[in-house]
Amino acid sequence: MKILIADDHSVVRKGLRMILAETYPLAQITEVPDAFELLNKAGKEEWTVIISDISMPGRSGADIVKEIKELAPKTPLLILSGHAPQQYAVKTIKSGASGYLTKESAPEELVKAIERVLGGKKYITAEIAELLAYAYGDDTDKLPHQYLSDRELEVFKLISAGNSTSEAANILSLSVNTISTYRTRILEKMHLHSNADLIKYALQHHLH
Repeated sequence: MKILIADDHSVVRKGLRMILAETYPLAQITEVPDAFELLNKAGKEEWTVIISDISMPGRSGADIVKEIKELAPKTPLLILSGHAPQQYAVKTIKSGASGYLTKESAPEELVKAIERVLGGKKYITAEIAELLAYAYGDDTDKLPHQYLSDRELEVFKLISAGNSTSEAANILSLSVNTISTYRTRILEKMHLHSNADLIKYALQHHLH
């Protein structure tokens, strides 16, 4: 088993190596720190799986996925990113990646994701599946708020009812940061820009 890890942070690479070495002690694991070396290695050697960050010196975004897939079309490619799925997941999956993981979820999900892509399947979380469905236009009769998760809908209703972020956090027993993250996600999913837009939408669709 040959695994190629690409990330411009050595701490991240070492952490991934430790997780992988524990599950695959006989694996040959190679680390590269930038897109140039990643593309060089991907094109010259055969790999069982490639695990790559999406924002590195030299290349970034969905472009790097396309280039890797041109060089190694049959090699499963897992994208590991510090960005929330809303920013890059759909683009990278459409460009040929076999899965998308956030760095904070990697310790729990990395091995599971590798096993899935080695079985010829995509590793897609429920959240990314929602984003893909929306992007591909499935269920086009759905209204924007119907793409929200149960928790996102709760936050949406609280904010659209005029509650501040801290008030919503208290009501749901969550941190202000968590509520802010949900708010950002809700605005992105619904293609809205402000709390005023959320309030207007809720009034129009009788969601209070």
